[in-house]
Amino acid sequence: MFSTVVMDLKRERFEEVLKEKKAETGAVHDTDLGAAALKDLVARYKRIVKEETGHEFPDDPYEQLKMGINAVFNSWYGARAVTYRRLYDIPDDWGTAVNVVAMVFGNLGETSGTGVAFTRDPATGMPNFFGECLLNAQGEDVVAGIRTPLPVQALAKPLPQAYQDLMKTYKKLERHYRDMLDLEFTIQEGKLYMLQTRVGKRTGIAAVRIAVDLVNEGVITKREAVMRVGPEQLAQYLYPIFDPKQEGKHQPVGKGLPAGPGAAAGKIALTPDKAVEMKERGERAILVRRETSPDDIHGMNASVGFLTSRGGMTSHAAVVARQMGKVCVAGCEALDVRDNATIRFGSLTLKEGDALSINGFTGAVYAGEIPVVESEIIQIIQGHLKPEESEKYRYFSTLLKWADEFRTLGVRANADIPEQALIARGFGAAGIGLCRTEHMFFAEDRVPIMQRMILTKTREDRERELAKLLPLQKSDFIGLYRAMKGYPVTIRLLDPPLHEFLPKREELMVEIARMELNRADPGSIAEKQKLLARIEELHEFNPMLGLRGCRLGITMPEITRMQVQAVMEAACEVTREGIKVVPEIMIPLVGLAAEMKAQKDLVREVAADTMRRYQTKFPYLVGTMIELPRAAITADKIAREADFFSFGTNDLTQTTFGFSRDDAAKFTDFYMNRRDRCPRCLSREVDQKTMQCRACGLRLSGTPDNILDADPFATLDQEGVGGLMKLAIERGRMTRPDLKLGICGEHGGDPASIAFCHILGLDYVSCSPYRVPIARLAAAQAAIKEASDGNAVRPAKRRLANRVVRRTSRLRK
Repeated sequence: MFSTVVMDLKRERFEEVLKEKKAETGAVHDTDLGAAALKDLVARYKRIVKEETGHEFPDDPYEQLKMGINAVFNSWYGARAVTYRRLYDIPDDWGTAVNVVAMVFGNLGETSGTGVAFTRDPATGMPNFFGECLLNAQGEDVVAGIRTPLPVQALAKPLPQAYQDLMKTYKKLERHYRDMLDLEFTIQEGKLYMLQTRVGKRTGIAAVRIAVDLVNEGVITKREAVMRVGPEQLAQYLYPIFDPKQEGKHQPVGKGLPAGPGAAAGKIALTPDKAVEMKERGERAILVRRETSPDDIHGMNASVGFLTSRGGMTSHAAVVARQMGKVCVAGCEALDVRDNATIRFGSLTLKEGDALSINGFTGAVYAGEIPVVESEIIQIIQGHLKPEESEKYRYFSTLLKWADEFRTLGVRANADIPEQALIARGFGAAGIGLCRTEHMFFAEDRVPIMQRMILTKTREDRERELAKLLPLQKSDFIGLYRAMKGYPVTIRLLDPPLHEFLPKREELMVEIARMELNRADPGSIAEKQKLLARIEELHEFNPMLGLRGCRLGITMPEITRMQVQAVMEAACEVTREGIKVVPEIMIPLVGLAAEMKAQKDLVREVAADTMRRYQTKFPYLVGTMIELPRAAITADKIAREADFFSFGTNDLTQTTFGFSRDDAAKFTDFYMNRRDRCPRCLSREVDQKTMQCRACGLRLSGTPDNILDADPFATLDQEGVGGLMKLAIERGRMTRPDLKLGICGEHGGDPASIAFCHILGLDYVSCSPYRVPIARLAAAQAAIKEASDGNAVRPAKRRLANRVVRRTSRLRK
């Protein structure tokens, strides 16, 4: 171990010698070797060190200690440590620390042993003392998964006093730290030694249960419980499970320990590099290993699940699975990993690339691919399961109910059809923050009408086709209003360029050429040519900055007129049913106050006419999406015409950075990982200890800085895009103090971006229906954090209003 960890020698040479010695002596386990065999083994090991390094193995204890200390410091720059920091956003400049402690030995015979334990089950959160141990062994044997351990309760019979001491100690520690703990211990000749304790890693499902149980036990407060669960951990409650009917048709080929919840099916990958390759090809990989090690971290991140033949619930694979939220089955003894090409389950042989399914709830392993179905939570949301039939749902809903007591930021959902709206409401969304009306036009029965409307040349012909779309749009809006039952529904008018509804230009040209070559029907060719001619007329070199959004509505007002009529007629009809309706009509891609006024005037005219015809009145709002830098800068003028602003951060990020969301990944990954590369040859072959590139030989004077810290399309750029948002808020509310503010881009479901929105004082965030629980918890944590930083938790609007009043006063002075 010293040679491999401290001197960086390959473990395999030592393992080979150990294997030979065990074969010579007939030993089964390492601990079966006698003194003479061990003495000879040490001599062989020392020869390996001399051959590999050119130096004798260091015998001076102080030299060994110095080398050990330096090895810990240097480990900060190891490849697996660097990968780990990238995965969990840990800064490189933190560094690491070294503890120097006395050693105790668990391998001094059958009255000695070692173990790892959790004060509660880290997979489920059940309040049971949970751990694993080995007699006559050292701690590395447990965590490395080299030997399959025993349950910790197995200590009670051979070492009753040490076991009783362990029971008392774990209870005392959990009472002191008020959380579920991870413990490491060694028993040396009957005496218990505690090596370390820390807050234990756990699955999202366990995190919620432990937090709720600790509140019910009077150990922590609701506020602490809300802060104990990471927002992303809630996603594990939504993990799919195997279809019980389909799973019942399959016979398990093996069974291990259920170390990471969920169900996963994919192709077998026998090395971490292969898992990464599979992911890059868009395939789902199940990483299968004897046991995993920190060197496998990149492959584990790329896989949907892990399966190991060795190790237990505290092995490396199990701990990483719980941290990453991956499916894991550990210690499957029926599994024989023969080489990097095949595995066996008894007489069954599978090769890399074959299908495999693993159940992280039961530990069952199946050959082949089993279909998955929705989780218990989603089945309840969809009405297929009753809430009282699911213990998981009770814990999930309890924590979110507590979160709602603290958050001041509203949470809405992006939903385009009634089914999505119902799911959003089931998850607690307080309205729809974005309904993209163009998605309604892509339905199979509507695309032909939309295409005919686009191909027409006159307003009269367009109106004729739009009249056919009107009842279809109206029925969609009726479904949304009914699903929302009085919560606001923000409907964005048509946004994308018209060419998106037509066949691709190049594909159509190829189709016409083939038809002509095959002498197809002349009439059909003429129709295609007519379509191509219209596509050529609409062709733009940069369509995302071309004729789209409010520009379409201004140049073709009949489109806006039809959509507003559908919105308002649907609202009138649902109002007559006795259901409260709160429509919010959103004008997209506004960059000029005059654009906003032109579209708002048309909306008001159509709305007034519709309510007059239906003899119905109800309040409605007309606002805009702030998605262009000019809109943010001139927000004070736009706010004269707009009742609300909703920040479209997808396009605002594109137009602020000048990045294309569809193409930016080609270079943003490089921007975020530049520090891992050689600045001369751009390879990743930089030795982090010597700071020399193994590919071109360049010796670096320091680590290059990354250009981006995070993907701006995943986490809001607070300095640039966020700066524009802050400017728009301040200027907009100077004009209209009661201006409603929201965000409806993808950032609305990102916890870090939600925290920033809370600080800015937005009224709500809007995200995918399935991100609503995550957003609710993230918003609560942002409010609690603000309060703990010394500010009272108070309504966001009032906080921003106070800021605007102060700023307006300064401007007047």
